[in-house]
Amino acid sequence: MEKVTVIGAGLAGSEAVWQLSKRGIPVRLIEMKPEKMTPAHHQETFAELVCSNSLRSDELTNAVGLLKQELRVLGSLIMECADATRVAAGGALAVDREGFSRMVTQRIKSLPNVELVSEEALEIPEGEVIVASGPLTSDALAQAIAEKCGNTEYLSFYDAAAPIVTLESIDMDSAFYASRYDKGTADYINCPMNREEYLAFWRELCTAKEAPVHGFDDGGVFEGCMPVEVMARRGEDTLRFGPLKPVGLVDPRNGRENYAVVQLRRDNAVGTIYNIVGFQTHLSFGEQKRVFSMIPALKNAEFVRYGVMHRNTYLNSPKLLDRYYRLKSEPRISFAGQMTGVEGYVESCASGMLAALEAAARINGRPPLDFPRSTAIGALALYVSEATVGHFQPMNINFGIIDPLEKRIKGKRNKNAEISARALDIVEKYVKEDRI
Repeated sequence: MEKVTVIGAGLAGSEAVWQLSKRGIPVRLIEMKPEKMTPAHHQETFAELVCSNSLRSDELTNAVGLLKQELRVLGSLIMECADATRVAAGGALAVDREGFSRMVTQRIKSLPNVELVSEEALEIPEGEVIVASGPLTSDALAQAIAEKCGNTEYLSFYDAAAPIVTLESIDMDSAFYASRYDKGTADYINCPMNREEYLAFWRELCTAKEAPVHGFDDGGVFEGCMPVEVMARRGEDTLRFGPLKPVGLVDPRNGRENYAVVQLRRDNAVGTIYNIVGFQTHLSFGEQKRVFSMIPALKNAEFVRYGVMHRNTYLNSPKLLDRYYRLKSEPRISFAGQMTGVEGYVESCASGMLAALEAAARINGRPPLDFPRSTAIGALALYVSEATVGHFQPMNINFGIIDPLEKRIKGKRNKNAEISARALDIVEKYVKEDRI
């Protein structure tokens, strides 16, 4: 039987190896640790948790809680090891960091049909390949990936991302749809501020607490973009001549231009989530919530992703990948993990699982696995591969990218619980029907 090469033994790569092996497919796992370490890693074991020991909420009223439960139903190694090494953390799933990594490593090394190669991957080999080399992919492999993608512009440095909020949480009584100078269609949601509101916001933004810079971050992350808080400190009116420029935006409620306007841009095709334009930031998540909620239309905003600034390598996946994380131009090559534009440990695991399940189905002559957008694992893959997504940036799983319910449910928690129940019914049916 054809052997699949998996590059990288992080969460995505480890999950991919497990799923392939369990379906009788031999695997060649290339992992450069311990021969070579990135600045972010300190353990020699697989699936090392770098930034946190928390896999976030375990509740089904939270999208990541749903994704974790889908993975459990589908037989995830990562979730099995996480549950076995969990530590008390309220409603979140947190683990013993070292114990978790050791358990994943032991389980992978116990597989009889897995060949472990401890060396740096310098190129993409022939045959079926899943590249799960992580956001700090080495320069040699990054160059090889860029060449496969046809152009180095498809390999980007994720050094800035603005926050994203849900449409339903925006106070539309304090906002209006319009495009500047009425050009094209009214695609932007505009959030106006009067002088008093703007000055209060500006003062808080200038003094807000920034997130700590991790030692493995690139010292030049700010060179190609200007954090909104840095821009604010340059002067009282700097933002009003930049991302908060009111010129050309006539408020239909009074027929005038406002003192300052924050624009929100649609971030997915169905228009359920919106990006805060020009708000790339290095503020701590708590400060982002506090200060950005001072914008009247965002006073009750639900942030599905906070702004971040750090060095990560990721693909322009909507142009390059299909819904199975396969390279459109060369489907024998799949990608998994943060390189695909999924953000977070659980999301990385989910991408590794789906890429492996699809490779296994293809090799074993079975039909492809088309998880629908009504499931978390399907919604994440479809978001990453959706060509209509503008200004693509990495994304955590959230209910904003999952198909809404056909019926109206009162209460956010009740609605989310119903979405989760629907998704789990679908995934459990896939398992019962032996489609995986």
